[in-house]
Amino acid sequence: MARILLADDDAATRDLVRRALEGDGHAVEVTQDGGEALDRVKRGGTPKFDLLVSDVEMPLIDGIELAEQAASLQPGLRVLLMSGFADQLERAKTLKGPRVAVLSKPFTLDQVRATVRKILA
Repeated sequence: MARILLADDDAATRDLVRRALEGDGHAVEVTQDGGEALDRVKRGGTPKFDLLVSDVEMPLIDGIELAEQAASLQPGLRVLLMSGFADQLERAKTLKGPRVAVLSKPFTLDQVRATVRKILA
């Protein structure tokens, strides 16, 4: 399965998404903000991350900036951006491409799982 980096400053959302993805067999590394997530990408490691799942609105580095920097450090990285704010999702659409997806909060576990399966396919 995939190696996933999860960045969200909300503990409840982080735990929910982590459990859903681990339940599907993915290896999930959890971070609390964009700065911590970017540090994990910079440290690298083998294997590299297959997917970055990030909230858009976070302290230090927001999800969009995180996605841009992480993708430049790790070409081929797929990105799933989540937000409960329509204007933030509009900003996220500037990153749209075959390796980027957006998910509007609130979402169900099934929606998270289906979106991750689709972007990893």
